[in-house]
Amino acid sequence: MASPVVVDSSAIIAILRGESESPDFQAVLNASAGSFCSTVTFVESYMVATSRNAGSPPELHAELLDDLGIATVPLDQAQAMAASTAFLRFGKGRHPARLNMSDCFSYALAKSLNAPLLFKGDDFSRTDIASALVTGARP
Repeated sequence: MASPVVVDSSAIIAILRGESESPDFQAVLNASAGSFCSTVTFVESYMVATSRNAGSPPELHAELLDDLGIATVPLDQAQAMAASTAFLRFGKGRHPARLNMSDCFSYALAKSLNAPLLFKGDDFSRTDIASALVTGARP
């Protein structure tokens, strides 16, 4: 049975840029029982997409998230506390995972939904979060 997936900005940007992981990331999203990102992830991926992809219109970011079926989850006090705890455990200057602020919110949302996280890179692999690429969320 498919599970929901939380999507980090690194995966969103990889898909937007058509990077080598993009087909695998899209397959995970297509096979999931819903995909979600934090509001902070939405903003960070928007900032990266519009600043690094010269000529890429800002609306392309929102269209991509809509096309991929990624729902943005609003922030609340519980998410803020969970992200703060993630920073204390895995944040830059504290742990080899070196999670930044946006990473902490992706981690917190995945933990709160008990869902694997779709991400690029090795920062989250140094935490206790499950990767969507290896948990069966992959087709």
